[in-house]
Amino acid sequence: MKIGIISDTHDNLGKIKQEVDFFNSSKVEVVLHAGDFVSPFTARIFGDLRCSLIGVFGNNDGEKFGLRSAFEQFKIGEIYERHHELTLEKRRIIIMHYPTFIDILAESGKYDVIIYGHTHKVDIQKRKGLVINPGAGSGYLSGKATVGIRAVDTLEIEIVEI
Repeated sequence: MKIGIISDTHDNLGKIKQEVDFFNSSKVEVVLHAGDFVSPFTARIFGDLRCSLIGVFGNNDGEKFGLRSAFEQFKIGEIYERHHELTLEKRRIIIMHYPTFIDILAESGKYDVIIYGHTHKVDIQKRKGLVINPGAGSGYLSGKATVGIRAVDTLEIEIVEI
């Protein structure tokens, strides 16, 4: 199973479109978004995904009701409040926006994969669990729009600049 990993898209519609196209051409089966979608109108573009999207809210997602409603309308997936735990192919995954408790979670052994955003900086750490920050899908701050793609069974991650 291939999953797409993205964060901090911040309403950059052109980049979101390119990233959706990339995920579709890569045949990912689910996209995990670590927050900061920002506005409900991004759902129209995420709606072109050929897979579901599971995300969490970030600090810039002020229109939470609108975001949830838009994602439901376009039948994209779910957005959760602060964090979300899920299991994909027997791999325990947690998605969050803030890097709070990353060290504790990574050393706990409870999760196989820990995904976070917020910093707009790519971060990959192999610890008891694999820690991933895909950078910023928007490209804001760093000037590079990046996403991650990985196979669940191998825990290998590739960061791709879009």
